[in-house]
This record gives sequence, structure tokens and C-alpha cells, in this order.
Amino acid sequence: MKEVSISEVWRKKYPARVVVAVSWDEKNKRANLIPLEWFMQTSFAPPLVAISVGVTRYSHTLLQKEREFVVFFPSKKMGKEVYYWGTHSGKDVDKLKESAVETEKAKYVTPPLIKNAPINLECKVVDTLRTGDHTIFVGRILAAYIEEEEEIILNFGEYKFGGIKEKEILFTP
Repeated sequence: MKEVSISEVWRKKYPARVVVAVSWDEKNKRANLIPLEWFMQTSFAPPLVAISVGVTRYSHTLLQKEREFVVFFPSKKMGKEVYYWGTHSGKDVDKLKESAVETEKAKYVTPPLIKNAPINLECKVVDTLRTGDHTIFVGRILAAYIEEEEEIILNFGEYKFGGIKEKEILFTP
């Protein structure tokens, strides 16, 4: 076994699964989307999930302020949108307006659900933990939805985004 840099270890672990968090921008009355790799289930009872968001990200500001989000697993058909959401800032553009996805009103939170996503989870932030340059937002799942006919993007390594190679994707360090 040889010792290597931490960045080399992170490159080796790819490809990785992706989820997308939808937060709410109250000032501009619009949703903001951020693709994330750092997502996990943290509890069955109560049902909790955690997402980790960089402190410099616009979504971080929105999550700190509004304290709610929808997390969804994108379908294989959403590859180009996921790439777009990850390479543009919600400070500058309305990501939903520029995307080919449809939304529907959530039952308990302000951010919308994403139609045709295999899984949508409505969450209220119940705790946060600052971890270096990221914050972990723990969300209690208030409602869960499934779309049986849609397949989840399994990882960025297996999905090609219009000729973009894996190493060029923003989500790879």
C-alpha cells in the first residue's frame, strides 16, 4: 500500500451518486437547485436525512435562512439539467426557468417538488453542523414521493452529459 494525497483518494472514489437539493429564495420568489454528492439517511425514527453544502454557495445562504428544502434523486432524463444546475449560480439565474423540468407544489415546505423525479423528499431543517468549508443540514422528512416509471441517475461516471467527460464535470474534485 502506498501513501497518497487526499485529493488522489477523492478522485479514486468517483463515480458517485448525486441528489439535488431545492431551496427557496424568498427575496426573488423562486426555487434554487444544487446538485450534491454528500447526502445520507441518518435516522429511521424520526426519519432524517443530511446534506452537506459548501458555505460559499448561494444555496447555503438560502438553507440557513429558510430552514427547509426538497431533496430529489434526478432521473436519467435530467442529466443536462443537473449539469446546468451545478455550473450556474442561483444568484445570477433562475435555474428552473432555464430548465426543462416541471414542478408541483409541496405539501409542507415552500420549495417545489420536481415532477418526474424518481424520489422527492420534503424536509425541514432540524439541525446543522459546521464541518470546515461545508455545513451539514439535517432535515426531517415530512413527506416522501416516488415516481415508479423513472430511473435514477446512478452516478456521474456512467452518465454522459452531451459529450462532457467525467473529469470535466464540476462535481469531481
